[in-house]
Order: sequence, then structure tokens, then C-alpha cells
Amino acid sequence: MSEWGRDLGFATTILRRRPFHLLLQVTNRCNMKCDFCDFWPNGVAPREELSLDDFRRLEEELAAMGRFLISVEGGEPFVRPDLLEIVRILSVRHVTALYTNGWYVDEEKAQRLFGAGLANVGVSIDYPDAARHDRRRVLPGATARAWRAVDLFREAAPHGGKQVHVMTVLMEDNWREFEALLRQSEGRGVGHCITLLSTKGFRRAPGASMPSGELSAHLLDLWERYPHFRVFRDYLEPMDRFLGGGELPTCRAGMQSFNIDHVGNVAPCIEKIDRPLGNIRNEPLAEIKKRMARLEEVKRCQDCWTLCRGWNQVMGAGGRASGWKDLLTRMRSH
Repeated sequence: MSEWGRDLGFATTILRRRPFHLLLQVTNRCNMKCDFCDFWPNGVAPREELSLDDFRRLEEELAAMGRFLISVEGGEPFVRPDLLEIVRILSVRHVTALYTNGWYVDEEKAQRLFGAGLANVGVSIDYPDAARHDRRRVLPGATARAWRAVDLFREAAPHGGKQVHVMTVLMEDNWREFEALLRQSEGRGVGHCITLLSTKGFRRAPGASMPSGELSAHLLDLWERYPHFRVFRDYLEPMDRFLGGGELPTCRAGMQSFNIDHVGNVAPCIEKIDRPLGNIRNEPLAEIKKRMARLEEVKRCQDCWTLCRGWNQVMGAGGRASGWKDLLTRMRSH
């Protein structure tokens, strides 16, 4: 299927108010030891992770529901030697986005991933200076490898920097310097995304704290001045409300989005992976999905304002006009 065909199918799925977003951890294993993440100490042996046959069956079950944006995540996805085939399987009918720390990327891998149908890729960089990013990742050289990966992906992507972005987790010790990072990604000719730190979800380690201060106004100003800042404007506006303990709109996790972990457990979102409602190895995804949609505790949840929740708030229930505008212009990958 062509990229235009996948995009049209994805847009039609949103308009029909069907499930459209899957967060997929293909592994918990990682070569880094970030102190705000508890995934890397909780990996399993490769033989216990989802197999290529599991991914083929999953792709078919997802296609029966609609066309999905699939965020391929970890851990670090590149620790799986079959990552290329995973992306190839999922990209047949769905829009795949890969998230990586960049350590294992080389020219051949970048080219082959886009050749397999990868739609876009995000490389994690949280600080404008190497010392702090390397320290947070507990791996010297992490920053240099990450920026090298950004360059390699940009050169390999059919549409260049439109398909590549830096992904930054906003925390108390980096949000005031986010503009410096934006200037760096701008100079590299790629996009930039953010997600707000999560501290209440499962597998979130206490190594970082939430931002304080007037975050929304700061980010909205940057959004206006940096066109490569590729997030929904409507995602930025409620940040101060969330950080101040104000009430957010009803969460749509479990209704139009869900999470599948490295061993096949299905949960409404990545924050609640300790409470799965089933496993794709044991029963049809559609049956598990029915149970998720009925979860009242998810609808009342106020625990996070991560980017995946922002996606679902802005594009859920058919999508807001402002969200469609951002998706078709600022966030367009080709």
C-alpha cells in the first residue's frame, strides 16, 4: 500500500471514530539506564518477546478495526535484530512511527527501515548539552550518537527532515532551555516533538520531577516562532491546568487508543500496563478491546498529560478542526 493510501485509511479511521492509535513496546530491553524510566530493568529473554508471527497476526487484527498510527517503542527497539521485519509487517496497512535513543543507528539500517515502509522516526534528546543528556542516559557518548542518528535518518528518509524529529521529555530541569534544543533541531533540518514527563504511571522511576512555572505560555510562544515544533497546539494549552491539579477532559485511552507490551499484554495505556485486560497470544484483540472501552476508571483518570493522551484528546471523536489543521500542515510527513 502506498503512503498516501495508508494516510487516507488512517484519516478515514479517525473520522469514523474508530480506534486509531497503538503504543507498542517491542522490547523492554535497553542499552541505557535513564533514571526516570523503569522499563530497562524489567526486560525478558528474547524468546519470551512477541514473535514475527505474533506481529503478523496483530497487524491483521488491527486492520480489521481500521488503520492505525503505531508507535514502535521500547526499551530500545534496535536491540531486536528483527526490528526491520517488525516495521515491514506493521507498515503494510498502518502508519508506523519508531522511537529510539539512536545508539545503534547506521546508514544501512536507516535506509532499510524507510524502505520497509517506516513513516517517521523520533530520536530521544532531552538536553541541549551533551554532559547532562549523557548523564541522564548513564552512557557516555549518548548525545553524539543521537544527533548522528538524526542526520542519518534525515538523509535516508524519502521526504528528508519531514519524516524525522527529535523527541524531548519535558522535566523541571530542562524545560526552560527547550528553546536551545529547538534551535539545534532547526539547524539540523528536522522536526521536534515533546511529551510531558509522567511520574504516576507504572514503570516510571523517580529520577526526575515535573516542570513548575508557566509552561503553557512559554511553549505556545515557541510553537508560534518555530514551525518545526511539531505538536498539536491544543496539546500545549492545558499543560498548566494539569500541572496545577486542574481537571482535564475525559481520557479516551481504551476507546480509541491502547497499549500492547513486549509480551503481548494489552492495557488501555502505557501508564497502566501493570493492569492488562488480556493478551493477544491468548484471545482475539477485538474481544480485549471491548473490555477496555467499558473501563470507567480510565475515563476518570487525571494521572498524566503525555503526548499520547494529547493525540487522543485532539483527534478523538472525529478530531477537532484545529487538530486536523495541524495534522495536515505542520505535522505532515510528506
